[in-house]
Amino acid sequence: MLKSNLRILMAEHQIDDITELMEKSGLSRNSINKLYRGTQLETIKLETLFKLCDTFQCKLSELIEYSPEE
Repeated sequence: MLKSNLRILMAEHQIDDITELMEKSGLSRNSINKLYRGTQLETIKLETLFKLCDTFQCKLSELIEYSPEE
């Protein structure tokens, strides 16, 4: 199971909305929306995750959490 911590990172970095994150990261709204809403996380490209990690200066494990299903 995947869990997105995008909202937490946005709050910690005082990024108020998706538009502001789009400007800072250079990513499209659709790419960010998947993480923001926590939907279809399995289909997100690694490139998208790497750009967000660069934007937030964080590790991938801080952005996305994986826990095996029982």
